[in-house]
Order: sequence, then structure tokens, then C-alpha cells
Amino acid sequence: QVQLVESGGGLVQAGGSLRLSCAASRSIFNFNTMGWYRQAPGQQRELVATFTSGGSTNHKDSVKGRFTISRDNFKRTVYLQMNSLKPEDTAVYYCYAAEGFRGYWGQGTQVTVSS
Repeated sequence: QVQLVESGGGLVQAGGSLRLSCAASRSIFNFNTMGWYRQAPGQQRELVATFTSGGSTNHKDSVKGRFTISRDNFKRTVYLQMNSLKPEDTAVYYCYAAEGFRGYWGQGTQVTVSS
């Protein structure tokens, strides 16, 4: 079992920046994948950015060049740096991790971008 705790969400004006953090309760070395999803009101949850099992990164097309996922294995933390935020980025952002056949979700953090 592992707990994922997100932080760093908030209210920001369009064009602003936020950095989300996802802290795991234990080592993330063995995770197959770890990343960020988001869910806007009335919408399905969608992948934003993730580390693959090979260690490379994938970013949703609409956030490429604006968002960057990174990790600090020593701190057991994954980050999502979000720059040039747009109102359409408004959503609850969730951290996700998979280990073997088990998946884990954080509780989510709200990001609101005002125009």
C-alpha cells in the first residue's frame, strides 16, 4: 500500500504558474509509472503527464511546452511545473502511481485559472 499526497494547487490568473507536488509514503523506485491526471467538471479524467516504465516522459499535446513533469526519487516526490496557465487548465489534478498490477490515486488538488 502507498499513500499519495498532492499539494500546490490554488487560484491563479491566466498566464501564471503553479507547481504541484505529489509525495509518496514510501519509495517510488519500483513504480511502473507515476504521473498526473486531471478532471474538469462534467469531463472524464484525462492524462496530463507521466513517467513511463522506461523512465521517459509523456505529456498531453495541449500542455506540451507549458507543463513539465519531474521527479525526485530521494524525496519520493513527483512534480508538475505548470506555466502559461489557461482557463481550460482548470480542474482537479490527481497524482497516480502503478506498481505491478496495483494502482494508487491521490486525493486531488484543485487548480483554478481565472481569465
